[in-house]
Amino acid sequence: MNRLKKYFALSFAIIAFSFVEASAQNYAVVGGQKPSQGIERKIYSELVSLPRYGMFDYITFRVSGSTVTLGGKVITLGTKSSAERVVKDISGVSNVINNIEELPVGSFDNRIRRQAYATFVSRGPGQYFSTINPEVRIVVENGRMTLQGNVASQGDKDTLNILANGISGVFQVTNNLIVGRDPLR
Repeated sequence: MNRLKKYFALSFAIIAFSFVEASAQNYAVVGGQKPSQGIERKIYSELVSLPRYGMFDYITFRVSGSTVTLGGKVITLGTKSSAERVVKDISGVSNVINNIEELPVGSFDNRIRRQAYATFVSRGPGQYFSTINPEVRIVVENGRMTLQGNVASQGDKDTLNILANGISGVFQVTNNLIVGRDPLR
């Protein structure tokens, strides 16, 4: 009976957390550009301030002159349009190309997201999964998981990869984690 109570409590906590939205996200400058103190820093600051940007969303941006190209994948409703709106309002940006893909919300992928988060926090290096601007993002699309972000060591990258490959229902894992600190953080 005690075991059943623990199971229900854990299940409730995981389900409840899946509806909590993180208030910030990690963004990368596509193509490995070194960020400057200029427009890239302003774009990053605006994007990490988006109120409904979750751990299961990932946005990238590239600056070419006064044109900003947004990319990535999001599940949180309104995030795509919010990202475009805040970037358009930045001084020096004249054009925004919004290539952010909105992923469909489905119970199969949502189960994988919740299980991945619970597994990474309980069995792996959980310090990368804070609810505010986590360093690692979990993108799940049709049973395929992509890990995005930065970790401190190759061991952490490998551990997260092994754990991701062990999650039931995951067909493929793409590990895009970078060892080292994100230059925009």
